[in-house]
Amino acid sequence: MALIETHDLTKVYHLGETDVHALAGVSVTIAEGEFVAVMGPSGSGKSTFMNVVGCLDVPTSGTYRFNGEDVAGLSTDELAGIRNRSIGFVFQQFNLLARTSAAENVELPLLYSGVPAHERRERALKKLEQVGLGARAGHHPAQLSGGQQQRVAIARALVNDPKLILADEPTGALDSATSLEVMALLQELNRSGITIIVVTHEQDIATFASRLIAFRDGKIVSDTRNAPADANAALVARRAETAEVPA
Repeated sequence: MALIETHDLTKVYHLGETDVHALAGVSVTIAEGEFVAVMGPSGSGKSTFMNVVGCLDVPTSGTYRFNGEDVAGLSTDELAGIRNRSIGFVFQQFNLLARTSAAENVELPLLYSGVPAHERRERALKKLEQVGLGARAGHHPAQLSGGQQQRVAIARALVNDPKLILADEPTGALDSATSLEVMALLQELNRSGITIIVVTHEQDIATFASRLIAFRDGKIVSDTRNAPADANAALVARRAETAEVPA
């Protein structure tokens, strides 16, 4: 079943007397359960595409159906409802609140949804366990490594049991080994049935997706299937390479 369907999607920004065509007729279908990497240079349209797909922005023209619903013309409040119910976001800079614990950060989407406090905490702890951070629920972001902070951000994205996770450069602030850990987690989530879209400029990160969509000048210039690399296997191999040799 198609989760995302766009037809002739355009997005035009009016900057003074100049019109910038960030998206120029994008038509694509992404099925439930796919793992897609969206690539392209700066200004190619990949981030604008993510914003429209994530219901953070609306297209200038064209159609967009999410989970069978025509969302291109919905109001701001209606789009916010779809985001809260069905879409989880992961960003390069984690976007965690510094003065709140990991569990409290994960609870935030549920707070906006009006979920009772005891249920918020129970669901947040469950998601932290799922990403391997159950023992760090009370830690603040400054007490966590970059990889752990990104796992908290992923747990927050999961807390509403979304159909789709949109990850915008999720490994951009991480070292190579930690990047592999994050990609292994995203692959595991994808195997559980969640659709994953990763926006990245890193070719090695894109190899972990099963479909590669490349943008240039607001258009899709290639859309190919890929035999994805196994991030867990790559992580094991890297650890073996960097292991200290006994004296």
